[in-house]
Amino acid sequence: MKLYADSPGRRTAQIVADLLVVAWIVLWVWVGMAVHDGTTALAGPGRQTDESATAMAGQLRDAGGRLDDAPLIGDELATPFDKAAEASDGIAAAGRSSVEAVEQLAVVLGLAIALIPILVILAVHLPRRWRFVREATAGARFIDSVDDLDLFALRALANQPMRVLARVSDDPAGDWRRKDPDVVRRLADLELRDVGLRPRGALT
Repeated sequence: MKLYADSPGRRTAQIVADLLVVAWIVLWVWVGMAVHDGTTALAGPGRQTDESATAMAGQLRDAGGRLDDAPLIGDELATPFDKAAEASDGIAAAGRSSVEAVEQLAVVLGLAIALIPILVILAVHLPRRWRFVREATAGARFIDSVDDLDLFALRALANQPMRVLARVSDDPAGDWRRKDPDVVRRLADLELRDVGLRPRGALT
């Protein structure tokens, strides 16, 4: 698999582009984590409410349990404490619910803020890189001989703009049919350059 072009300038541009994409991904992952952590911090009051209400419910139940042992009126004395303990349990449950809601929101916000810009840049960058890798990998198998260059020269006749072909020869198609080696090489170079390749050193 051929990941980068043979020409130094284009190869450098591809490497820089890949590094910038990686840096972009790292940046937005960090931003997403920061948003997640900042949002999670909003759950602090809910946690404190849960802990305080749970502790209070335990204390009220302990007090009610001690009063329940009193003779004759123990049950009546303990009832208000038990009800207050149940109310404290409700407050603690509400605190836990708010914590869960904030934590879920933190996950959603963190993922959304990180993934949206990452997916956008990947949607632009990956198809271009994949097209290059596919074309360059396939083309690299066809530059081992002069006969192979003829294939790239033919592709150049089909793909290159007329103004570019005119700079190669006044009659590029005719010279290609006549197997003019200089014209074939120059036409092949045009197409090879477009796919990020160049002829093997032995052919230059």
